[in-house]
Amino acid sequence: MNRLENKQLANEYQVVVIGGGAAGLSAAVTLGRALRSVLVIDAGEPRNAPAAGVHGFLSRDGINPKELLELGREEALGYGVDIVNGVAIAARATSAAEEGAELSFEVELGEGRTVKAQRLLITTGLTDVLPEIEGIHERWGRDVLHCPYCHGWEVRNAAIGILGAGPMSLHQTMLFRQWSPDITLFLNDIIEPTDEEWEQLAARSINVVEGKVRSLEVVNDALTGVVLASGAVIPVAAVVTGARLEARSAVLESLGVPVVEHPMGVGRHVEVNPLGGATSVPGVWAAGNVVDLMGQVMASAASGVMAGAAINAHLVAEETRLAVEAAR
Repeated sequence: MNRLENKQLANEYQVVVIGGGAAGLSAAVTLGRALRSVLVIDAGEPRNAPAAGVHGFLSRDGINPKELLELGREEALGYGVDIVNGVAIAARATSAAEEGAELSFEVELGEGRTVKAQRLLITTGLTDVLPEIEGIHERWGRDVLHCPYCHGWEVRNAAIGILGAGPMSLHQTMLFRQWSPDITLFLNDIIEPTDEEWEQLAARSINVVEGKVRSLEVVNDALTGVVLASGAVIPVAAVVTGARLEARSAVLESLGVPVVEHPMGVGRHVEVNPLGGATSVPGVWAAGNVVDLMGQVMASAASGVMAGAAINAHLVAEETRLAVEAAR
């Protein structure tokens, strides 16, 4: 692919997009089609890399995550967008955020390189913080799952274990019951169902296992069971867990954008204006999973399109203001 080398970067862009996933690339295509100069900085660490396929993405269901991003990069490059492999370490405003002032930013990449921008879009995604259980990281995205709409079809009618990990575990249990009649909830010394929840579990014929989970049993590279601290092994073919979802926040925090606890208690995210994704810092937008912790790939792509359009409109408004001032 015809990627730019870092040494060929322009000194300044109208928009720098930090994050080269579905949200960032969708925004870049939108802005490229709007004739804007755009740079995408891609760290190459997509959250869904372990998964075999992307689901729920109309016309691309089951596509390999890497292939989807490669297609997205090709489209962005076709509209004149520059893409570079690299990590944005920090960013800062280089002009005062005062009424009538022209906004500008400087982004610091690895190895001391910097690039300037008039506007920034942060689409750095999130990190799944998994429970500390032996074997869970190695199986993540394969037969250790989290989202029924992403993976439910692939494990339909299988023996599925729901690992008690946090406030969403009972919700996950009831959801996955739609895909299989063989559901086991592992309380894991964390979950304490209410009387009403016990009634719901019984009514849906969901097995409940008490005791702490120690590890996962894997045979011939396939998950076969959940091992309790007592040594007992409960057979399952897939495990569902509720990871804590943490927005990748280093660049956001360097800009002074607050990263706050999600109201559902599932992790930390960025609060933005729902009409386009503007953050509390003028000139900085955010989109994708850094904002919507539970959004699927298609939702992230859509938020990127909306953010791209909002940024273009913001630039148009500033250019109009400057033109009027010049005409006067």
